[in-house]
Amino acid sequence: MLSILTLATIVLFLFTGAVSWAEPVQGEATTEEFAREVERTLPPEEPYAYHKRLSESPVHAPRRNPDAKPSANELALPDKGWKLIWNRKSAALLQDTVKDFQDYLITSMNVQAELEGRDSLADWQSLSQCIVAGTRDQLPGCGAGLKGPKDYEIIAAPNRLTVCGYDDRGVMYGLYNLEARMNLREAPFLPKDLKTTRHSLHDSRMVMSWMGWMEFPDQVLSHLAHDGFDAIFACASANPNGDRTTAESSTDFYARLLYRMRRPDPAQMRDLINRAARYGIKVYTQIIYQYQGTPESEAGLRKLVRDILKEFPDIQGYVLLTEGFWYKAWGGGHGASEEYIKDWARNWSHAVAVVAEECHRVNPAIEILPWEYNIDFRPQNVATKEYFIQQLPDGTIPLLTWENGKSFEIDGLKGHLIDYAISQVGPAEVTQAQIEVARQRGMKVYSNADTFLCGAQLQSVPYHPFPYQWRARYAALEKFGVNGTMESWTSGYSPSFMTELRAWYCWSEAPPLDELLGAVAARNFGSEGKEMVLKAWDLFSQAARLVPDTGPTMGTTAAIGNPLFLEEPHARTATFKHSWTDQAAWMGYLGAELNPYWPFTVSRLVFYPDFTNHTNKAQQYARGVSGIENAKDDQVFPVFLKYLRLAADKMEEGLKLYRAAALHSPASKRVTALREVVVAEQIQRMLLSNHAILEFEDLRLQAAGEKDSAKAGAMLDRMEVILREELARTQLSLLAATRDSRLGFQFECDYVYTPYSLQQKIGSLRETLDTLLPQYRKKTQTASK
Repeated sequence: MLSILTLATIVLFLFTGAVSWAEPVQGEATTEEFAREVERTLPPEEPYAYHKRLSESPVHAPRRNPDAKPSANELALPDKGWKLIWNRKSAALLQDTVKDFQDYLITSMNVQAELEGRDSLADWQSLSQCIVAGTRDQLPGCGAGLKGPKDYEIIAAPNRLTVCGYDDRGVMYGLYNLEARMNLREAPFLPKDLKTTRHSLHDSRMVMSWMGWMEFPDQVLSHLAHDGFDAIFACASANPNGDRTTAESSTDFYARLLYRMRRPDPAQMRDLINRAARYGIKVYTQIIYQYQGTPESEAGLRKLVRDILKEFPDIQGYVLLTEGFWYKAWGGGHGASEEYIKDWARNWSHAVAVVAEECHRVNPAIEILPWEYNIDFRPQNVATKEYFIQQLPDGTIPLLTWENGKSFEIDGLKGHLIDYAISQVGPAEVTQAQIEVARQRGMKVYSNADTFLCGAQLQSVPYHPFPYQWRARYAALEKFGVNGTMESWTSGYSPSFMTELRAWYCWSEAPPLDELLGAVAARNFGSEGKEMVLKAWDLFSQAARLVPDTGPTMGTTAAIGNPLFLEEPHARTATFKHSWTDQAAWMGYLGAELNPYWPFTVSRLVFYPDFTNHTNKAQQYARGVSGIENAKDDQVFPVFLKYLRLAADKMEEGLKLYRAAALHSPASKRVTALREVVVAEQIQRMLLSNHAILEFEDLRLQAAGEKDSAKAGAMLDRMEVILREELARTQLSLLAATRDSRLGFQFECDYVYTPYSLQQKIGSLRETLDTLLPQYRKKTQTASK
């Protein structure tokens, strides 16, 4: 049987006579060479294999490089003889952290440190051959510069390391920072003069789980803590106590969506809160309610909040998102009068005040985070967005959407981000204005700001290897003093070098970016490939800035798995063309959300032509997802395609270096290096498939109306080239998906493509090439005679 790579190579050779997309230069690797190494080295994975690995594998793994030697300026922990000393009267969190750190030393660094719990650490400065871990209250004379929760100080002495935290979590993060330093060094070596006082930049860093709704196994919680997160957002789109009053009694559009959401188990929520606490992690959740503005509705809201508080008094905070907590009719008020919007804002804010009043009666420390996400975030809507902040009750913390609505200009066309995207650093104009109003009121500000993976753009990979672009966002969050963050919406967290990098920049006194990235590159690819990897990351970051597709839509989420349709295909599921069932509604949000002609993901992520040829869906798509306004579709389309190609080309520049670095990596690092490259390649293939789908459809529509047979033939020739390129690309996408089960997964939709659906796409492309396109040519030629 021919391998996936062999099939892809044959297809590529048939229409180019070559097996490389670009002429290789010295030191670089061709796509074909790299794919051969992927197929040879990485074992096949079934869907959800990474889920199993992440939820069952130990958090710590061997990391020590046996060839590493300490320099004259480094303190080397001996393999044996040192102790790990702590106050045995400490809270369970600190006790568990010390044991975790001991396990890290043994497992990752081959260092055996004996645990020694003491009743007092008052004499800590006289101790030697040890690591001392304690709070500032436990370590007299240490930690004077610590200012608040999660702060820590690390001090290296000739025969002692001291980790002093402002509180127990400060100690925890200090010990985890020691782990991070040793991980980068690949050895238990630290600077002899290490002395750092690090202040936490955010009160809370919360995130959802990449694995799925309410899927937070202990291993994931531990990874989160090691990456500096201290909060999770759980039970999305549902009340934590299982109350479904709004979902089951309201006929409003959003309530009908909520009716389809999972029914939470309060016992599962209780278990999660208890387990998360063992890792120093707080739990946030939503409150779901449709407030009608009547006394009866207010009474119902108060009862709901009291019921939740009674069952879960230890939930840290409540996100009052307009997608689930709204006044009367759901929606962002787009096109509504100013009077309507202001009335909506006042009543919604009153409902927020009701929740705050009930929560703060029980515990003033509970955080109430109103999030008016759906309200028009375009740059011209600054005044309205400011008005919402002005109406919020005291004692609440606005949760602001960071970049959505940010303006940009490409080739003279002005637009704005329509959803979460890293192509713009942020903040959006409306967000910046809201921050200023909040500061004037003395309010803290939290923000939903992705920091390693977007919740919309390019969301079906596990992380985005754009470290220079992400670093610019980290700096902007710090510049605007954002007090707390939601760092990945429905895409969620899984560990990667990007979450590792992000952790460094959530405290002060982080090393320079190039120093950190250089250490990561050398660790993951080997020292010889370091410079190539750094240049590749810079090129990837440049590419991210060029991506014009800014929505959670087909192009950057599922294009890899989307066929190129020449004519209406056979249905793969039930259809309702002549039924009393409305097929369009059945395919939409309130129906099955499946396109019967390509039912492998939700219908909104499938690009499907208008086979009546009345609407150019390609041009319509480009206009819709680009956020470009005040321009005709046919003006936007060529610019959109141009920037997709520019972004893909910039990715390819980086990939040449990335592949070469991986192929020249030491055997011990090869698997890690290959996996890093596969993720970046899949991002580039997504951009190219997006381009191919749209160009193909635009040509199909032109050819259908073209009377000149020569012109129509030229269009069909180009369509054939696009088909062959897409077939070869899909073969490589299939290889990647069979070697990394993270690819194609996005928990809100589950898998948007799988190896099986990619095989189905390959079959569709072949049928179009071998049968449908030749038939179409004949019909075109006959019609022109």
